[in-house]
Amino acid sequence: MQLSNICFYSLLFTIMISCQKTPIADADIQLDTIGTITPPSDKSPLDLSDTIVPCDNGLAGKYPCKGYDLLAYVDLKEMGSSEGNDSWGWTDLVTNKEYVLMGLDDGTAFIDISDPVAPIFMGKLPTATEPSVWRDVKVYNNHAFIVSEAPNHGIQVFDLTRLRGLQSAKTFDADRVVNSVPTAHNMVVNEDSGYGYVVGTDLNGMYAGGVHFLNLNNLQGAISEGGFADAGYSHDAQVVTYSGPDPDYQGREIFLGSNEDRLLILDVTDKQNPRTITQITYQNTFYTHQGWLDKTQKYFIIGDELDEFNIGIKTRSLIFDLTDLDHPKLHFSYYGPTNAIDHNGYVMGDLFYLANYTAGVRVIAIDDLENKNMDEIGFFDTYPENNTTTFNGAWNVYPFFESGVIAISDINRGLFLIQKSPQ
Repeated sequence: MQLSNICFYSLLFTIMISCQKTPIADADIQLDTIGTITPPSDKSPLDLSDTIVPCDNGLAGKYPCKGYDLLAYVDLKEMGSSEGNDSWGWTDLVTNKEYVLMGLDDGTAFIDISDPVAPIFMGKLPTATEPSVWRDVKVYNNHAFIVSEAPNHGIQVFDLTRLRGLQSAKTFDADRVVNSVPTAHNMVVNEDSGYGYVVGTDLNGMYAGGVHFLNLNNLQGAISEGGFADAGYSHDAQVVTYSGPDPDYQGREIFLGSNEDRLLILDVTDKQNPRTITQITYQNTFYTHQGWLDKTQKYFIIGDELDEFNIGIKTRSLIFDLTDLDHPKLHFSYYGPTNAIDHNGYVMGDLFYLANYTAGVRVIAIDDLENKNMDEIGFFDTYPENNTTTFNGAWNVYPFFESGVIAISDINRGLFLIQKSPQ
């Protein structure tokens, strides 16, 4: 990734205010490359000693919390790495074990969390080429697909069933590398269709910055089936087989892209002929970062990564009404209790789990979006130093494990496992 792709308004990195946006990767970590990460004074949390640390009077040990207990922690040092980034999960349906797949600056860690108070570091798949603070992993059909912005990294494919019966941590090799996508910022998977959508791509000028379609159904190799770049850089996306309220698109494969300065909605059912449904922007657009549908697929909750930093507002989430996909509209904006920068957010049932950098993970009830109500019911803060607008702390949250264990990948410290406190 080249810093020349970023427009700096001042040395203090006021990004994309007065200059035209260009296809760039995650603006947050672009900032990190010029020194905005402030390392915490003490990277090591308390010794958990295989014991749950309850959230008591607003703290779990030294970590601010509400309604969520600390189950365990895996230090970056144990993983042999300097920084953490994205994360995902895998459940082995043969053994019923749950695993966290955590992106690191120099590779991807595999952690067995089937005993969540005593997680086991299973080993690491090193980066395909160079270290990079941008790494993303998704899962389909018991395989991990890992992308990075490291030069000529490709997509590493790893058979997760290799973790079964492993007795000690080891350094892994990829089963194969898909070199048709040299670099990418992120990847999403629609498990219903078996297609991967690689975003923020560099295909030697083809679909530059946009999305690249991969058929993942052939386990011997991901097959390229086209792409789309007419709406600029796609930073992140969600792709679903649509079952929402708009009858015109039910059963179609719909791509919802966070495209720097807009929400892009595509019909990608026909991979050779993707069709733009609509594009929509909003007031105070600084960096349209990532979003997720609610369970009804009527509402889309999206975050702008640089609005808190640039205009000093509380953490803002924008909720779009997608009743008519051709004519989406901003339903309302939700403001959190701190000024921390929002990053990745996911919906599980009636809850929205938001990785909120220095403010940790915020858990927000979204069962009354119709009446423009969102209510923060809990949180766990992995970065107790402060809640300021810096790019430290919680990068990602994975709330989809059937056990109820929630994984938080933290840039500065490593992996945290939390769970809702008993009633």
